[in-house]
Amino acid sequence: MIITKELKLSSEGELNIINITDRIDDIIRETSVRNGACLIFTRSSTSTVTVMEFEPGLVSDVKAALERLFPKNIPYEHEKKWHDGNGHSHVRASMMKPDLYVPILNGSLALGTWQQIVFIELDIRARERSIIVQVIS
Repeated sequence: MIITKELKLSSEGELNIINITDRIDDIIRETSVRNGACLIFTRSSTSTVTVMEFEPGLVSDVKAALERLFPKNIPYEHEKKWHDGNGHSHVRASMMKPDLYVPILNGSLALGTWQQIVFIELDIRARERSIIVQVIS
């Protein structure tokens, strides 16, 4: 059985990192699935979902690392076509990933003690986002 839900988010713009763990857990509880898997997929080419320890220091570290690895202030070929200022956003999203797969054990996400599921906005402006959550039993 596969149950599909949609999670709507409003981001505040570039590098807004949002802890969505509780919202995903709520969806799993609604399904009554005890053991299976959860697929979380962001429907955009300029955002990502991942697992991290959601604490202020690491949130700052992740933002700084993304800027070091994929700086905003260098030329991107994407800009030649679209002139929208978010070439670095697309590269960042391409190197991260749009999805995450987490086991469900005893009705809960099988996350480690310090793991939370986060959505990261990589685009340069605030966006309304749609995340597909599939619970598989």
